[in-house]
Amino acid sequence: MATNRLVVKEEVAVYASVLFDAAHTAGGQEAVLEVREQMGEIIRLMRADLELTQSLSNPDFTPAQRKELVEGVFADCHLALREVLAVMAERGQADLLPRVYDAYRELLGDKLGICVVDVTTAVPLDDGLRQLITEKAEADLGRRAVLRERIDTSILGGIIMDVDGNYIDASMISQLNRARNVLKDTTDGGEC
Repeated sequence: MATNRLVVKEEVAVYASVLFDAAHTAGGQEAVLEVREQMGEIIRLMRADLELTQSLSNPDFTPAQRKELVEGVFADCHLALREVLAVMAERGQADLLPRVYDAYRELLGDKLGICVVDVTTAVPLDDGLRQLITEKAEADLGRRAVLRERIDTSILGGIIMDVDGNYIDASMISQLNRARNVLKDTTDGGEC
């Protein structure tokens, strides 16, 4: 069993490395970051759509059918990502994508010396806040920080940051939910 885990770990490393090198060759740092974002979106999609996830690794489908599924569903993705995901699906290993994503993120730091900070806000960041977040991240992490900004009005206000899987949620909606839970769990001893 240990050998199998080592083999899978090596396969994950190879997928991540091939994907990183292909993206970097195709478009430098910006393409590498684009592939990272697209991979994250695919992982979220696969978690939300169990049928798609099962189809990508289903042994009842031929490798060619699984490859065709990838090429159809992910046609708008970066070519390097589509090709690596097609190979993974052909081999029935599409379920390894989250691990490939983690290995890929490590390569960002190792090969490019950067750390990606995903920032979600309800309104666009101003230059001052953007600079403050970047400087704080670089000081804390000891690497050049690259901000990837996303607007999500459903958070109402505040900020959500994700740095290499470390998630900080200071959004208004999460604060309201925490307050609601505290109020719901708190009783004053009276009958209401």
